[in-house]
Amino acid sequence: MSSSAPTIASMSFDERYRVIQSRDPRFDGQFVTAVRSTGIYCRPSCPARTPKESNVTFYATSAAAHEAGYRACKRCLPEAAPGSPAWNLRGDTTARAMRLIADGVVEREGVPGLAHRLGYSPRHLTRLLTAELGAGPLALSRAHRAHTARMLLVGTDLPASDVAFSAGFASVRQFNDTVREVFGMAPLELRARRRHPGPRSAVESVAPGSIDLVLPHRGPFDADGLFAWMIARAVPGVEVATPTSYARTLMLGGGPAWFELRLDDQAHLRLRTRLSALRDLPVLVARVRRLFDLDADPIAVDDALARQPELAPLVAGVPGIRVPGAADPHEMLVRAMVGQQITVSAARTALTALTEALGERIDGFEGTHLLFPTMAAIAERGREVLRGPAARTNALVGAAAALADGSLTLTAGDDGAEQRAALLAMPGIGPWTADYVRMRVLGDPDVLLPGDVAARAGAAASGIPSDPTGLVAWAARTAPWRSYLTAHLWRAAPTTRTRRAPNVRTPILGKEKP
Repeated sequence: MSSSAPTIASMSFDERYRVIQSRDPRFDGQFVTAVRSTGIYCRPSCPARTPKESNVTFYATSAAAHEAGYRACKRCLPEAAPGSPAWNLRGDTTARAMRLIADGVVEREGVPGLAHRLGYSPRHLTRLLTAELGAGPLALSRAHRAHTARMLLVGTDLPASDVAFSAGFASVRQFNDTVREVFGMAPLELRARRRHPGPRSAVESVAPGSIDLVLPHRGPFDADGLFAWMIARAVPGVEVATPTSYARTLMLGGGPAWFELRLDDQAHLRLRTRLSALRDLPVLVARVRRLFDLDADPIAVDDALARQPELAPLVAGVPGIRVPGAADPHEMLVRAMVGQQITVSAARTALTALTEALGERIDGFEGTHLLFPTMAAIAERGREVLRGPAARTNALVGAAAALADGSLTLTAGDDGAEQRAALLAMPGIGPWTADYVRMRVLGDPDVLLPGDVAARAGAAASGIPSDPTGLVAWAARTAPWRSYLTAHLWRAAPTTRTRRAPNVRTPILGKEKP
């Protein structure tokens, strides 16, 4: 999809129809095509004969097609497409709601909980989502569960009852009814249609609760860069990173979890996970997708950035660059604050000491034996462990305490401007930290870090103005993809000593520091 192409939301009927005529797979996951004569909906690249224009209706989500009475195509399985990059690109209420739904908020807190997080009444939120997406929060959540169920039925040999609860259904009957309604066949019929047998090792050769799946994504995909990023920052005991894999522990609603994302010999991304509660699987998948930016639209990003002569060689050298996300928002803030004005290596050493002292020890997870410390633990005992200036320690402990008691909230569904303002109001959090957290927790694609020393070094090496004012002015031409510009500048930097240039005056730990 070229950067000059209209956005998905603004595409006309004729433009979308040309997409399905060309069977362009780059648009898979970004809208679905419903065909009145057959009663089914398809992904844009469906190989079936292109339907007549008079029979076609386009929907933004599969949930809207479900609500209109259509079922998923058995040939192209639109539920198997990567998620829409629109939910990362946009920062409005609809996009925030979609991110929170993917994170399991409706299952845990119901529609009232989702509405409260977004600042609306349940009725108003339902009206808003229905008006824009053709479906309310319950239908959107049901569609997300159906997607997870299909993924498990096709990709594993889990018993149907385990699939039902792993996908977030309240009962096997609800699971059976939903799968029949969405896909037009019973769960075991859907499983029987898979092209290849499921990975039996997912349920037979490893401990109960283990699942092995392939995660779809749009290419190109800069796996080398992402895994190298993880290697440099992996906290021993919590994380294990190699040039082709990344594994870690994580606390989810049902208890400790472990996952490994690995690039296999066929260049597929395989997710292997062990869960304390199978119901946590959809949340884990959503977090892994955000952590590795798997719902990005790399063609649109690369096309837009390559239009700048200074960036064309960088894009050609690293096609499909990704911006790392965050597995846990609270942890991300602590990591960012620890990393202020010190090297990546020094930050890793400090985080390792913090985790060894305050992290909960767990057993039975490959290569890992710790959970990252809770905010309550850091608030209570952080001063015993943290080293360095007292102001820095006080800021970290204060932020952890605010997260622990709920006076500061930090989620993937936050409004970007409100999140930034809330962080900047905290002692010891300056613009670099607030923007870095916004980039990684929200997946905001348009964040520039002009004071970041590595970004400035990469700019200088690429023939781009490297002083903060000049970089800000030059980078405006790459909006709305300045986070990906930043990622390219990081990769282009000859060396990285600190995250922020020492000659930039920015508030750090509540003070002006040279």
